[in-house]
Amino acid sequence: MKDVIYITGHKNPDSDSICAAISYSEFKNKTGNVLAVPLRQGNLSRETKFILDYFGVDEPELKTTMKLQVSDLPFDNIDPIHPHVSLKKAWSIMKENNVKSLPVIDEQGKLKGLASISNLVSTYIDNWDDNILAKSNTNINNILDALSAKAVYLNEENPSFPGKIVVAAMLPISAEQHIDKGDIVICGDRQDTQAIIIDEKASLMIVAGNHEVSPEILEKAKKSGTSIILTPYDSFTTTRLIVQSIPVSYIMSSSDIITFNTSDYVEDVKDAMLKTRYRSYPVLDESNKVLGTISRYHLISKDKKKLILVDHNEKSQTVDGLEDAEILEIIDHHRLADIQTASPMYFRNQPVGSSCTIVASIFFENGITPSKKTAGLLCAAMISDTLMFRSPTTTPTDRDVLKKLAKIAEIDPEDFASKMFKAGTSLEGKTVEEIFNQDYKVFNLSNYKIGVSQVGTMDIEGFEPMKASTIDYMETKAKDENFNVLLLLLTDILKGGSELIAVGPDQNLVSKAFELELDNNCAYAPGVLSRKKQVIPPLTTAIESLNE
Repeated sequence: MKDVIYITGHKNPDSDSICAAISYSEFKNKTGNVLAVPLRQGNLSRETKFILDYFGVDEPELKTTMKLQVSDLPFDNIDPIHPHVSLKKAWSIMKENNVKSLPVIDEQGKLKGLASISNLVSTYIDNWDDNILAKSNTNINNILDALSAKAVYLNEENPSFPGKIVVAAMLPISAEQHIDKGDIVICGDRQDTQAIIIDEKASLMIVAGNHEVSPEILEKAKKSGTSIILTPYDSFTTTRLIVQSIPVSYIMSSSDIITFNTSDYVEDVKDAMLKTRYRSYPVLDESNKVLGTISRYHLISKDKKKLILVDHNEKSQTVDGLEDAEILEIIDHHRLADIQTASPMYFRNQPVGSSCTIVASIFFENGITPSKKTAGLLCAAMISDTLMFRSPTTTPTDRDVLKKLAKIAEIDPEDFASKMFKAGTSLEGKTVEEIFNQDYKVFNLSNYKIGVSQVGTMDIEGFEPMKASTIDYMETKAKDENFNVLLLLLTDILKGGSELIAVGPDQNLVSKAFELELDNNCAYAPGVLSRKKQVIPPLTTAIESLNE
């Protein structure tokens, strides 16, 4: 498991969620011996994109699950081998790295086959024929390595060895009857036998015992085209070891290979391994290049991804696969909800207008100044969440912190707010689905499933042509996903109120909570700007009153 801490906001992230994740990552990276990585759980709104572009900050990585993946496991990250590598070299690599198999790749790094211990062993146990070097198309370098040999003369014009393996442990006249053109012949120091080997045009003469060859034999070999090498081993050992010069391409498995990608989930890998009996499996990256191998014992890892949540503590709003992660901290400014942890952790919840107010306070409390870019992100998120202090969620703390940050970021808050809201609130070119889901949260209030979307705009009238199709979309979503109420707040930043659009079997809860009548699913709620403080609390009260 890599030593990484992920920091993420909620699904359908708003500016506060994204900026808090990026900013708190900077704090963690400055104060701890960790790598903190900000994440996002969905697409960025126009407002958030404007903020990141304005301050020159990259958007966080999209990572929508904390389920363990192959990339999180300590698999055997071993370099693959090429098809021409000898059995001897492959066996040496396996022993050195204590692995049972090696992936074999082509020149582009793509998987070509799998060489395993069982492949190697079967080469020795099986009754291999004496043409095995020819069939496997081995090369002279593999032979030299397998036999710890040195070259005396190599025929570079014809480096192949098409014949069978012959041991010339016999009288010269008998050897002549067994040697054919192109054979690989193992012999001793008898010059008469060596002369016959060359006369029969053997492709390779292997002299056992490191016996030197005479100048006459060497000259004869050059004319005949017979390569000569010397090995320190005796004839028997040479015969036994020469098979190790075979390239792995000859013995590797090349079909029905089961592979896993680094992005595959561990639970899926376990299921696949249960259905097969291989000792190890190649691991590929997103480009299908081989990174190493994984075995069953790698799946025993008890490590979990380490996670910090910002701007939420509601299970329905958080990253998928939370049960597979270890939550280290929660930084939030919303109501306490339903996320549970297996062990104690740091939880900071303050009734302020923005999560970024809390993150900025953490910087200042620890005597650390955020970078200019991060100070800008913190300012922007606070302005966004408090609607430039028009929201009732605004506190004196928000105002004090923004004043400090604005100096660091070198911005004028009012001027920046005007630019940001103008860029972020335009609905032009957006679909109904995009508008509804850009800042959408799900709440479980008692036994009621409530979905609330909030869209800030400076032009509610411009939304009028889309109202009918928006209601149709919401009614379909409420029915398909079993919502009691789906509510859209179209918040007018300038006028300081929200157009409410409500659907669902219990939409009357909206009328009860806000003491107003819905007309064709719609009503205007003056002064309602905050989902957190002015929407969820009255809905909760309305639901509780039904249970009394």
